[in-house]
Amino acid sequence: MSSAPRKRGRPRGRADGSEDSGGVRALDRALDVLDVIGAGNGLTLSEIAQRLDLAPSTVHRVLVTLSARGMAEADAQSQTWHVGPAAFRLGSAFMRRSGLVERARPVLRQLMEATGETANLGILNGDAVLFLSQVETHETIRAFFPPGTRSPLHASGIGKALLAHAGPASLARMIQGLRLERFTPATLCTAEALAADLAVTRARGYAIDNEERAAGMRCIAAPVLDLAGEAAAGVSVSGPLHRMGEERLKAIADAVTEAARLLSFGSAPPHSAAR
Repeated sequence: MSSAPRKRGRPRGRADGSEDSGGVRALDRALDVLDVIGAGNGLTLSEIAQRLDLAPSTVHRVLVTLSARGMAEADAQSQTWHVGPAAFRLGSAFMRRSGLVERARPVLRQLMEATGETANLGILNGDAVLFLSQVETHETIRAFFPPGTRSPLHASGIGKALLAHAGPASLARMIQGLRLERFTPATLCTAEALAADLAVTRARGYAIDNEERAAGMRCIAAPVLDLAGEAAAGVSVSGPLHRMGEERLKAIADAVTEAARLLSFGSAPPHSAAR
């Protein structure tokens, strides 16, 4: 007698916890939990379970395991969970891999001082920009993208700078895979609108996020090139619209593109920016 047909969904795990597809369900779930607490600013067990649509008992077991390895830690007073020091060490190892973050710090500081606005460094991370470093402006009203923050490619200055520098075939695949979510009335939410903006970006050499992610905020970005001439990262300056008006765009864009040139592999070391 044949067995009852299996329900559709994820493949049934083996006895050792592995998946038919080659993945490990328990590990996948733990990384999902870590991703959620990393994106939050202190989340309770119930909030984590709700965001992942998992049973609180399941999430609790994962958190206890992550805590034992230092990947997560709980605040006893607020009953919230945060990323632990072991996760920071792993992140630091990633940033040391290319040396780009270390090279970028003096350049970002010089860029912030030249423009008076927050300077950022980010790389492509799936369908988003992953921010690696930032030097904040001294102004009270400012943009804030702490290391580890992710931002959608289509609504990010760095994201559009990276997309514009991709080859035609790669760009078509990337746009097709993007979820063009609307954040403000200015967000580019169709493939046609995004492609047209990227063509302009490619021609002028820098990208502009014109209130596309947050109302009242503007960002100018340029790609950092590797030895093969491909975009390895992006540099940007971001700030409120009233300080980044049309009369300042060209000067800020020149400063951003020069910072990107200094960081591009094959360029001379930025001695003038060293501190």
